[in-house]
Amino acid sequence: MRGLLQFTMDLFEGLGNEFAPAKPTEPRAKKVRKKAAPPVVVAPVVADAQSRERADLAGPALPAIPLRDTLALASFVHPQATREAVLGSARVAYEFKRGKRKTIGFLVGAEGLSVRAPRWVTLRDVDAAIQEKADWILRKLLETRQRHARVEATRIEWKDGAEFPFMGETVVIRLDPKHGFASVGGTLDASDDGAAPRTLRLAVAQNAEASQIRDAAQAWLMRQARRLFIERLDHFAPRLGVRWQKLSLSNAATRWGSASADGSIRLNWRLIHFRLPVIDYVVAHELAHLRVMDHSQRFWNTVESVVPDYDLLRQQLKDEAVPRWS
Repeated sequence: MRGLLQFTMDLFEGLGNEFAPAKPTEPRAKKVRKKAAPPVVVAPVVADAQSRERADLAGPALPAIPLRDTLALASFVHPQATREAVLGSARVAYEFKRGKRKTIGFLVGAEGLSVRAPRWVTLRDVDAAIQEKADWILRKLLETRQRHARVEATRIEWKDGAEFPFMGETVVIRLDPKHGFASVGGTLDASDDGAAPRTLRLAVAQNAEASQIRDAAQAWLMRQARRLFIERLDHFAPRLGVRWQKLSLSNAATRWGSASADGSIRLNWRLIHFRLPVIDYVVAHELAHLRVMDHSQRFWNTVESVVPDYDLLRQQLKDEAVPRWS
């Protein structure tokens, strides 16, 4: 079975990871009967009577409970589900498609579980593969659901006084229709002290629709993103010994960036919500692809040469929720 499995676990680039086949079982060595040595009894050290009582009551360590057995009555339903499986006590309805591929692939996204399989693989083999990796599937589904809940909690009510993160700091929107702000639509006030949120003044009417306020804020953020991304690309490209040719801003739902061999770089404008070190990680990541167009160890060594703590920053990119703009 293991030769059939492929998981899509890198949320950044969407690349799959092949599971290695099971190791062959080694022949069992012939047992040689030996004279048993007298048992050695080691008495536990109990500091006092109360500690001894606790040790007696604790009993033997309990075995770990599989994740599939802790999700009683949980249900995960993909909107295009065509098949379903029961994993422990959880019901998982998943999207299933066949195609020209050599392995069974699993992708857990915002909508749920998608399974892809070669045309020659039987449904029984697909079911067995799902059961074999049930804990992984449930863990990813639960993480995705929790991430979605965090994103929903960041949904912005677009009005005067709305807040959102800008480069890791909270910014408060103030509608100020009297000013044109030098034809750029808004301006960010300097903070009087480090504690209070900064104010973004937008040239929008007080009675503007929520969509108008949102669009004005997004336009301002995209201008800031382009300016900052160009600055950071120019900073890291010489250090990596590469040249980038073109920058495009994307609005992808699940991908933060991409790079092409011709030097074209695409970066998600919503990265502007994160702190500068996280932005730098993504910029360095994409520039490193101009040297190594895969995710091999050589690639990660290239990233590490300019962003030594890339692993921590990569995890922050996955864990931190950014505002929902829909």
